[in-house]
Amino acid sequence: MEVSGERSDDIALVPSAEPFRVSAGASDIDIQVEWVERLGRESGRRLFDSGSIWKLYEGETGFQFDFSAPVFGERPYKRLFVDESFCGAVLHMSEESFAGSDDATGALGYPLDELLIMHRLTQEKAIELHGCGIVSADGTGNLFVGHSGAGKSTTTRLWTASEDVEILSDDRIIVRAAEPKTLVEAPFGSTGGAASAGVLRFAQDDRVGSKGQPSSGHMRMYGTPWHGEAMFASPASAPLTRIMVLEHGHGNVLTRLSSSQAVAELFARSFVPMHRHEYVESELEFLQSVAESVPCYRYSFEPDARAVEKILNLHD
Repeated sequence: MEVSGERSDDIALVPSAEPFRVSAGASDIDIQVEWVERLGRESGRRLFDSGSIWKLYEGETGFQFDFSAPVFGERPYKRLFVDESFCGAVLHMSEESFAGSDDATGALGYPLDELLIMHRLTQEKAIELHGCGIVSADGTGNLFVGHSGAGKSTTTRLWTASEDVEILSDDRIIVRAAEPKTLVEAPFGSTGGAASAGVLRFAQDDRVGSKGQPSSGHMRMYGTPWHGEAMFASPASAPLTRIMVLEHGHGNVLTRLSSSQAVAELFARSFVPMHRHEYVESELEFLQSVAESVPCYRYSFEPDARAVEKILNLHD
């Protein structure tokens, strides 16, 4: 993702996104930031209402995202126009909304960055899942998916306390079909000037983070800037070895899921735009390929060191 603007705040990144910054280069999504005196009220056919900060409308040549918050007044404080393939976008920032405010959210301020990536992934063989990605020293990549409160942050702490692991994220993981030497990865970047901010780029290679382990699987998992309570957000990636669907329970019980069961469980813990059936269908199709190539389990676990040992001793 590359963003260009006239002001330094336009390309500002939150701390969790800084590790994803890279030098400008080829990008999948280009955003031009433009400041306007004020933004008009919503117009067009509403496609989705998040119930909080953003709403989606049907635009003339694509989509329109409006972002509003009480602190910025009644009108939207920024508005994104993006084409249907989510490759090119223009972001209008409201001078009126930000006048006298010290809150410089930046062009990519959450949730705009995640919304763009989530929609872009529907155009590719990839999906964002609610989970924590843990990579062992030998390159084994375990993905623990779960709803809020299922134990993702707890799982992260248990593993970091007892094992030499790399945490890709403790809350949001992108899973993608492994296609070596294709441009499919996304860190943020900057050319160092206010005119152009560089790239959130997912560039596929055969590395596992900084460990240099070769990839042998059909799926890879990627860290994202959108962390959870444990505050892990890594730009690294790793081959995906297995997936566990977390739930609190007794005895640390693993139950192998069928392909159809796995698709249902993963979809329920995915971030998929629901306003177009094409997006839902493409992501369901991709999850089917994930379930067929990666062992998936339901994991009813207790929050102690034995939960880690159970996975370490697992032979698929």
